[in-house]
Amino acid sequence: MELSSYSFGKIVVDGVQYTKDLKIIGGKVIPNWWRQQGHLLQACDIEDVVEARPHTLIVGTGSPGRLKVEEGLASFLGSKGIRLETLPTELAVHRFMELAEMEGYQQVAAALHLTC
Repeated sequence: MELSSYSFGKIVVDGVQYTKDLKIIGGKVIPNWWRQQGHLLQACDIEDVVEARPHTLIVGTGSPGRLKVEEGLASFLGSKGIRLETLPTELAVHRFMELAEMEGYQQVAAALHLTC
């Protein structure tokens, strides 16, 4: 899997361009991801990630980082054995690739907000 060419509002994954937010779980793209409350990431928005039980979830918070994480989400995920990292999306893409190469795609998931 290759994530490339991220810029505001678009990302290319394995040669396919996406213009809506997406998740990557187990090396598979889940396109057109949206959260229940827009710019707030809550546990209900990532139930599929929790079910997959990766070691790490990388959250891309957008180009300027406008996506916020619900208070207590890191603790909730930690109780499930999932470490949470939040970064602006450009950095999140690089971090996801770095960890996936080291640990494998089953161990790292991503939830990427592509715009603000």
